[in-house]
Amino acid sequence: MAKKNFWGKDPREVLAIDTNFDLAAFTRDSTPGWEGDKADAETYMLSRQPFLSDLQEKLFANSKEGATDRILVVAQGLDTAGKGGLARHVMGQVDPQGVSLKAFKKPTEAERAEHFLERIKRALPQPGMIGFFDRSHYEDILVPGVNGAEEQMLLERAEEIKAFEKELISSGCRIIKVCLMVSYQEQGRRLMERLERADKHWKYSPGDLEVRAQWFKYQEIYQWTLRHTSTKDSPWLVLPADHKWYARLAVSEALTRTLEEMDLQWPRASFDVEEQKVLLSNMM
Repeated sequence: MAKKNFWGKDPREVLAIDTNFDLAAFTRDSTPGWEGDKADAETYMLSRQPFLSDLQEKLFANSKEGATDRILVVAQGLDTAGKGGLARHVMGQVDPQGVSLKAFKKPTEAERAEHFLERIKRALPQPGMIGFFDRSHYEDILVPGVNGAEEQMLLERAEEIKAFEKELISSGCRIIKVCLMVSYQEQGRRLMERLERADKHWKYSPGDLEVRAQWFKYQEIYQWTLRHTSTKDSPWLVLPADHKWYARLAVSEALTRTLEEMDLQWPRASFDVEEQKVLLSNMM
């Protein structure tokens, strides 16, 4: 543990939204709940990493004994918001064998022919795993919404998603939904960086400018989606994303605290430990 806890409040509480959430008034370069600076954040994450890793291993170990507990981290945000950075810097702190990563792209023709949740169900984490979705089922509200879909259709999908997540939770899956909100200016700076650096060209697509041109439409549909799909058991955590270090810190802490609250213990051996010691000693 760190010598000092710079979290004045649990990030899951300070970042959770309600139905009155106003995205237009959201400050995207703030660091809610964190009372330190970037250097403090780096030190704090390093000090917490062994604890997080230990908790993740306990989660995985218990699944071998039949436990169904698992965690799903859902990351939403426009291009350059930092979803990939979360996958590397947060999920990268634990054993990769206990993590399942899925990046959802534009659905294939076959996927469009089935119910929109089917491809999501196939990617869900198994017991003992921490799943990470880079984009998710929420794309099936956001993309149609920005392209002018009728609100009734969006409402129906929102209700389906809430029912789906409620069922997931009842089956032993804890859900951490994070939405990274970067400012218009910061997104532009990050896109330009991808153009100016040869090692970042692979991250850039001319289509990124089409999405950027729809910035204000996306802000409207994001606010609608966040308000209509944030629930008591599965709330949205909306992260100011202009500071990458803060977003990574907040998600890492939210994940660690969620695991901690599960009160995970090492599973008891299903064999006689002392007997096995004797047998092994005889073979040495």
